[in-house]
Amino acid sequence: MQKVAYTALAGTSIEWYDFFLYGAAAALIFPTVFFGEASPSTALILSFLTFAAGFIARPIGGIIFGHFGDRIGRKKTLVTALILMGVSSTLIGLLPTYAMIGVTAPILLTLLRFAQGIAIGGQWGGAMLLVTESAPSNERGYYGAFAQAGAPVGVILANLAFIITSASVSDESFLAWGWRIPFLASALLIAISMYIQLNLEDTKAFKELQSYK
Repeated sequence: MQKVAYTALAGTSIEWYDFFLYGAAAALIFPTVFFGEASPSTALILSFLTFAAGFIARPIGGIIFGHFGDRIGRKKTLVTALILMGVSSTLIGLLPTYAMIGVTAPILLTLLRFAQGIAIGGQWGGAMLLVTESAPSNERGYYGAFAQAGAPVGVILANLAFIITSASVSDESFLAWGWRIPFLASALLIAISMYIQLNLEDTKAFKELQSYK
């Protein structure tokens, strides 16, 4: 049970790290990198609009992954959500800038942000179900807190990633390529998802539900 709880904490922490990392980049980096042709104020507004796309997608992700979680299992949907977030965030770190491919860059950025929202909407609920359904009936609140703690941990990790990276390189290098490093580190989510797939079982409650069908 402790392995399940700590795995859920790690997964949700890095998932929220990705989600909030985008928020920091939307304020500091993306107006210049992806909306450089617009005025500074317009570029900032457009950047925050892409940030909002993730919040619009979250309930959609919850509905989609909740639906399939009841049919194919908590573990499979959680792994899928983790991979979706890891791939989306890593691709943001590899995305060409506006200067390279023009208006296609902010369009792709918005689509990847929407995918992040879908992933976090599905992952958070999946992690909570995996933990609470696996926990003893008298300790579900305690173990459920591990998954919930991922959000504040993710905020701290996201800010630390930008602070450390920006302090390690010059301002010019950070704007040119340094900001990509924290996003590329999101590939770690894929490794965590593989660990869950190979080492954790689905919940007892879901197995019992399947046995009735």
